[in-house]
Amino acid sequence: MPFAVPVAAAFGLVIGSFLNVVAHRLPGRMSLSMPASHCPSCEAPIKPYDNIPVLSWLLLRGRCRTCSARISARYPLVEASTAILFAAVVAVHHADTAALVLGPAAVLAVVLGTALDPGGQVGRLIAGAAAGAVLGLPALISPKGMGMGDAKLVAVLGLYLGAAVAPAFFVAFLVGTAVGIAIIARKGMMKGRKTAVPFGPFLALGGVVGVLAGNELVQAYLSTF
Repeated sequence: MPFAVPVAAAFGLVIGSFLNVVAHRLPGRMSLSMPASHCPSCEAPIKPYDNIPVLSWLLLRGRCRTCSARISARYPLVEASTAILFAAVVAVHHADTAALVLGPAAVLAVVLGTALDPGGQVGRLIAGAAAGAVLGLPALISPKGMGMGDAKLVAVLGLYLGAAVAPAFFVAFLVGTAVGIAIIARKGMMKGRKTAVPFGPFLALGGVVGVLAGNELVQAYLSTF
């Protein structure tokens, strides 16, 4: 439970941010993915560090960094409300986070993807299956290591992010490794290796990075290599 509540809240922030995009673009029949997030007043692209749910709005004091146009408080309120609802359900009902949100989230990803971006749906399905397999196979081979909940979470991330799930997973792996090294340095090799560290929070962090800058990171990698 100490880890389930913040994971649910982080997932709620991501969903809330996506709901804002849908509410703004769908009535005008605009694409949900193109162009990237931009100021509706001056149309300047929003940098990834200015697109963090709730936090960026607070740091910018509710204004565009480029033109200082006012940004509606509706955006952080939707994001915060969604995060609070997700966290509250997990805290009150003591539900398993994976069982609570991943099934409906996966269905929602397929429905929205098919309805709003049918051309990219095959790629997202492949990304979801591949990402789930990366953690699912080790979980089946060694159940005491990686859990199936992590495999389900990264698979759902793939359904939403498509190819951007790759940098999301990479970020989760890097941060998780850094934390593991820190634990070993503090407790020693023997005790450190026996310390269980949930991977879900790192996947949630990677998912946020994937939403904010995943496609840009994929393009940067492809253009470089």
